[in-house]
Amino acid sequence: MQPGYELPLYLLPFDHRNSYVKGMFNYAPPLSAEQQAKVEDSKQLIYEGFLQGARDRDVDAAHAGVLVDEEYGAAILRDARRRGYVTALSVERSGSDEFHFEYGDDYAAHIEAFDPAFAKVLVRYNPEDSDSGMNQRQAGRLAELSRYCLKTGRPLMFELLVPATQAQLSSVRGDKHAYDLQLRPRLMMQAMRELQDAGVEPAVWKIEGLDQRADCAAVVEVARRGGRGKVGCIVLGRGADDAKVRHWLTTAASVPGFIGFAVGRTSFFDAVADFEAGKATREDAARRIAGQYAGWVSIFERARGASA
Repeated sequence: MQPGYELPLYLLPFDHRNSYVKGMFNYAPPLSAEQQAKVEDSKQLIYEGFLQGARDRDVDAAHAGVLVDEEYGAAILRDARRRGYVTALSVERSGSDEFHFEYGDDYAAHIEAFDPAFAKVLVRYNPEDSDSGMNQRQAGRLAELSRYCLKTGRPLMFELLVPATQAQLSSVRGDKHAYDLQLRPRLMMQAMRELQDAGVEPAVWKIEGLDQRADCAAVVEVARRGGRGKVGCIVLGRGADDAKVRHWLTTAASVPGFIGFAVGRTSFFDAVADFEAGKATREDAARRIAGQYAGWVSIFERARGASA
């Protein structure tokens, strides 16, 4: 059976853990019970914003969803599933450059306990990395997860990050924008092919934003090669500014095979930070998050409609 997912998919991801706890609260693990509760409450605030945004934009629950971690968002995962929204559960260990399961060999039990629509992994994979052994180890673990997902009928969502090597950055004189424009699209597609050939079969690829429509089309072609004609792609936000995210969404939405987005930090980080600093009420912060989420839906759907 070949994997695939073709429904519109508009996600608010807030499964950030180590970076979020440090960046938002300046906490270092292990957290105290009070710190744990504070982080969980901040994620509840983000969820409140999502619910309001989905309601305000009248987004079908089958198309709207949240990507959350078990560590700080267990109650959110259960509530969103009860309400009929799409849920995606992150299964990777946070803060690790190499992919490992968050709960080791018990990963399947944790997935089944929450019964999410998607099992999601974030993976850093540069096919030209000098540490080829790490890529091989990652591919082995990911193929195991893929087999589990196919066996149980649970779609795999794969967030692919391709961090530049020093040699690659040097080749563009340290210009990260030039790397994104000139090198990253090719490297992403090479990584996707290698992972597919290793037995990794995502239903949805979560793709770093691409500036050119031709690159988006080429990525879809790789995602759907070899009989994988129903595999979908969504755009992630990378914490970029509003203008950049708007451009990425508009560019991707015009390409068949791009079915939606997962824009996280750009949607919620400033609003939560202002709430935690006492600069915004909870209601104001949730309203700002709602507006961001609803805005991304509008941008994507307008661009998709214009290209139809």
